[in-house]
Amino acid sequence: MIIAERKPITEIWRLIESYRQILVVGCRGCVTVCLAGGAREVANLANLLHLAAREHGCSITILQHTVERQCEYEFVQPLAAYGQGDCSIEAVVSLGCGIGVQAVAECLPDIPVYPGLNTSFLGMPERSGRWVERCHACGQCILDKTGGICPIARCAKNLLNGPCGGSQHGQCEIGGGTDCAWQLIYDKLSRLNQLDRLKEIALPKDWSKDRDGGPRRLCREDWEEDNFTDEVRE
Repeated sequence: MIIAERKPITEIWRLIESYRQILVVGCRGCVTVCLAGGAREVANLANLLHLAAREHGCSITILQHTVERQCEYEFVQPLAAYGQGDCSIEAVVSLGCGIGVQAVAECLPDIPVYPGLNTSFLGMPERSGRWVERCHACGQCILDKTGGICPIARCAKNLLNGPCGGSQHGQCEIGGGTDCAWQLIYDKLSRLNQLDRLKEIALPKDWSKDRDGGPRRLCREDWEEDNFTDEVRE
């Protein structure tokens, strides 16, 4: 799940203070789960922007719209209507992840689209109101070798072959109650009776699968539309 948090209201206001007709777009996907960009957060931001406008002695109109998923064109295409006729708006604040912001911007090419959130990481809920990073999306998963615990996302130094000398009593030297990822890996492999896996030397990762070479793409040839047969279409 993508984890994000709302930008400070002062920062968002600076982005849109010169506009008088604004659309705030939410997303019912990941950012709703992490309490950052759902319909409720859209309404809260609209209220805060109204208060900011009043404080600065101006009046603004704020429209609200929450889509199923901002990261998919089929759900953001209806937003194109806001750039036409009586619905014409001057600017958009997206309460989606960075992918959602870009999808909305492509849907409304003649209207500025501003991010209302800071996209933080890929994570999972640890408890109510708290999310933790669990995946770096490096493109070369080794969880089969590490007991299902990711040393790239969970080790402060991204170590692939055991802990550094800074961990003490199962805690990382960076502090803050951060568990040593390699202590967690050791404990898990021990429970699984798979400690022999620690003797396997992990070679350097192929970081070209991470960010080298531009935006990454994942294509399923058996699902790409151009490869569908008439029979499959039916």
